Amino acid sequence: MKFWKCWLAGLGLGLASAAVQAQTLDVVKQRGYLQCGVTTGFAGFSAPDDKGHWRGLDIDLCRAVAAAVLGDAEKYKAVPLNSQQRFTALQSGEIDVLARNTSVTQQRDTALGVIHAGINFYDGQGFLILKSLGVKSAKELDGATICLQTGTSNENTLADWARANNIRYKPVVIEQFNEAVGAFAAGRCDVFSTDASGLAAIRASRLGNPDDYIVLPELISKEPLGPFVRQGDDAWLNIVKWSLTAMLLAEELGVDSSNVDAHAQQSTPAVQRLLGVSGNAGKNLGLDARWAYQIIKQVGNYAESFERNVGQGSPLKIDRGLNALWSQGGLMYPLPIR
Repeated sequence: MKFWKCWLAGLGLGLASAAVQAQTLDVVKQRGYLQCGVTTGFAGFSAPDDKGHWRGLDIDLCRAVAAAVLGDAEKYKAVPLNSQQRFTALQSGEIDVLARNTSVTQQRDTALGVIHAGINFYDGQGFLILKSLGVKSAKELDGATICLQTGTSNENTLADWARANNIRYKPVVIEQFNEAVGAFAAGRCDVFSTDASGLAAIRASRLGNPDDYIVLPELISKEPLGPFVRQGDDAWLNIVKWSLTAMLLAEELGVDSSNVDAHAQQSTPAVQRLLGVSGNAGKNLGLDARWAYQIIKQVGNYAESFERNVGQGSPLKIDRGLNALWSQGGLMYPLPIR
């Protein structure tokens, strides 16, 4: 009897949890704004500008989801989270989506009650050093002191790479990202290691003389970065995933914030489906037919977001590389809306 009582109690809790999770879309609509988990400040991805407005590639994803769900890209709240807080905040419902330059890994996708909703930046872990050290390759880092942020995948990746290449190093592991960067800038370590996008951001915005530093050419890992949502809410997963897809597909189809109105009037069947002129894409997501139109009009397509935040129109000046469309030599392959 006790077994059945415990089983029924557990089943009830599970069903209650599933019911709460399944209401994310309703909760966001009722609240009137999106709670979006972001970094505490990462130039190019999510950081406040000099007027306090959040900007970045990940912020644009928050804005895209807000535009799709609420019709207004500015109806979101950026919730700054460090590496240790990010998954707990998502699991607990403090945030609706995590858009915080977070690598997709098997453990994160299966063991934490969360799941990724696409890749918005393909990255890899690298090394930032002073030019004056004369180091040209990561293989020359034997004996170096390396600064890292705790609570990220960078610690284990670096340990595995160093072991495989018979390289000894002294880790300086610091909890807060800003403090870790400060330690590197102050000379407490020879090297800073994180994702290459982060190294570009640090070099461009956090160091007194960026030309005194170089990012070494090697990448020692695959770091596919993207948004996460809670497991068990497929409707919300679909909304976040297809909001990102809409930005990529718009680029592929040549639709951007400046010409979207013209395309809405007369265009190809694929564009008409994207913009809600025909088809049931909005209905399938439980959204207005013009959900993707609102994203493109207010936020732009993926190329617009990339260039202004991390590309040639930004201080980071990162090449598209792997983040180019598949038709241009990259890995971005938007799924069809049909």
